[in-house]
Amino acid sequence: MKIGLISLGCPKNLVDSEVMLGLARDAGHELTQDAATADVLVVNTCAFIDAAKQESIDTILEMARLKTDGACRRLIVTGCLGERYRDELRREIPEIDAVLGTGDVPDIVKAIGGVTAGAGGAPLNFYRPPAPAAAPVAAAGASAGAATGLAAAPRPGGAAVRVPHDGPTYLYDADTPRLLATPKHYAYIKIAEGCDYTCAFCIIPTLRGSYRSRPADSIVREARQLAARGVREILLISQDTTFYGIDRGERGALGRLLRALNEVDGLEWIRLLYLYPTTIDDATLAAMAECEKVCRYIDLPLQHAADPVLKRMRRPGSRDGYRTLLRRIRDKVPGVGIRTTFIVGFPGETDADVAALEAFVEEQRFDHVGVFTYSHEDGTRAFAFEDDVPAREKTARRSRIMRLQQRIVRATLKQRVGERVRVLVDGPSGDHDLVWKGRLESQAPDIDAVVYFTEADPSALRPGHFVDAELVGANGYDLMARPVEA
Repeated sequence: MKIGLISLGCPKNLVDSEVMLGLARDAGHELTQDAATADVLVVNTCAFIDAAKQESIDTILEMARLKTDGACRRLIVTGCLGERYRDELRREIPEIDAVLGTGDVPDIVKAIGGVTAGAGGAPLNFYRPPAPAAAPVAAAGASAGAATGLAAAPRPGGAAVRVPHDGPTYLYDADTPRLLATPKHYAYIKIAEGCDYTCAFCIIPTLRGSYRSRPADSIVREARQLAARGVREILLISQDTTFYGIDRGERGALGRLLRALNEVDGLEWIRLLYLYPTTIDDATLAAMAECEKVCRYIDLPLQHAADPVLKRMRRPGSRDGYRTLLRRIRDKVPGVGIRTTFIVGFPGETDADVAALEAFVEEQRFDHVGVFTYSHEDGTRAFAFEDDVPAREKTARRSRIMRLQQRIVRATLKQRVGERVRVLVDGPSGDHDLVWKGRLESQAPDIDAVVYFTEADPSALRPGHFVDAELVGANGYDLMARPVEA
């Protein structure tokens, strides 16, 4: 059959989508990017925050309409929303034919083939017992409730949410079929799955299960396979990449993995994403400083910098501890680019807390900052708190931090004009086919700023190739550069 898949959410979810596409292709199915012509539509969903759940529900409903107006005969929902709300989705959106959770990725071929009826013709949800504190889909917000007819979720009465030991356990390996959905020159490698932390705002441990690392030889084999297919940049991802190997009793495993990957022929860049502040060890930093292919780039979600908020968030760090960590990173990896994210509007956050965060951002002068407004999620520890910061105030606080970051970046980029840099060419920009873009070592795809080429002949640029360039200006967060002779 002709299969169409819509992947929502983070790169970790994208890898699951690529595996499902690979399994479907190897089972003999045809793949299409045109949803209107697909016999089977798969929506791989996200359920991390309100906006993600709303996008997932809206996409499911849009695809459900194609069962009436298009060629679609089967609609399958997979991923985090399916893991969290299996029965509710089937009950409230009858067009759905199968629901697969995060641990059911290998079942996609059975779902495509119509294995959805059990004894007596009852639909199968590829079901396992729900994780603690699961609640209806209406947690996605009033608009989601209106769209699906689901009722609002009850509060859990402050009960603690523990990491489920009987949650999803699936983790792909180097032998698993996979069809890349990224440009040909870069790809993500999921080196672990799940999470053992209990951050108050986060539902991921419930959705993804306990932390489990892949064996290093499996990761290195996958990297060699990708390099043989023309991939030049690999991005190592997990819920907490610096925890890699610790669950297996392998201290220093990430540093050893980086050194092994550095020897893979064909790779040019090895990038780490999702580093947890308390698990960054000296072995990892030494590998980053010493290995020529490992990008000097740290993606470090700190979430806040006011100690009272960090404590309520159940984050193990402190403002002074973060200062020490950032000083250590910069000392051990000269020239490192640092990205972080923060959450504003967490329950109990005060003006003084926001001022402390603002001062911290001013002091540290990060290369990239993302700021999210707090989303009050059922199934998390924080759901027991009163969501006491109004939505308008959350937005105002986010804007306050981002205005500061814009001023910092503007000054930083101005100082870089005239600098000679090495740029990885990504391809035409979305604005115009004649305007091409690329990235520096300090810029990750899709989440960071980019480099736009000026005075360049597009016919002389090739995606996945590196060019030497001179920085000639900046536009917002993005840089402008012209190619030069090496």
